[in-house]
Amino acid sequence: MDGDPSASAGPPAAVSGARAGRDRRAETYLHLRDLLWSGALGPDDRLVEVRLAARLGVSRTPVREALVRLVADGLVERRGEGYYPARLAGDALADLVELRATVELRGVARASGPRAGAHDRAALRALRGRWRALRAEPPAPGPAFVRCDEEFHRALLAASGNPRLTETLESALVRLRPARVRDPLTAERVERAVVEHLAIVEALLAGELDGALAALGHHLDAAWPVPPGDGGG
Repeated sequence: MDGDPSASAGPPAAVSGARAGRDRRAETYLHLRDLLWSGALGPDDRLVEVRLAARLGVSRTPVREALVRLVADGLVERRGEGYYPARLAGDALADLVELRATVELRGVARASGPRAGAHDRAALRALRGRWRALRAEPPAPGPAFVRCDEEFHRALLAASGNPRLTETLESALVRLRPARVRDPLTAERVERAVVEHLAIVEALLAGELDGALAALGHHLDAAWPVPPGDGGG
């Protein structure tokens, strides 16, 4: 006996349309976020719905919804009647840089005290291996290295065994990324960062907690972007 032909039919058109709409909204949000993260949209570029819609090949509705989400993320702000990439400077920038340093230093410090030995040594050895390879062939300066640098710090903190610290760091890195990709980056600074990353991991693996904390503190003090008045490297 023939089966019910509806059993093999695809989802109703309304369901498929709704799913496509959700996918389009998600893709539009991610695309705009990537443009902000890469520095392709500068702090003085007004984010006009109709222009962005034409650029992304979508209607204005998903663009409008994406802009609202990006405001909530802290990556976009309203100025007057328009939307612009968020300008991170002054106290706001200094606060995020301080938060980042506090979280990372606390993660390294977890190697002492009541939870001594909490670091994942296998993860640290893998991290050391990746950055030794980068020392042999330093990456080019640019937005891609900013993401590579973020991955180092994320992995270093994840090895501490406290996922809540890692989540807090991720939030700070996302907010800092647009400012960092616009900050001039040279081959010398990239090479210095690679050397400093390795010094941090080597000290942790050797059980030299004070040395690891000092190396990380020095590295973060010299990291970009530099809060006004700090004069870091």
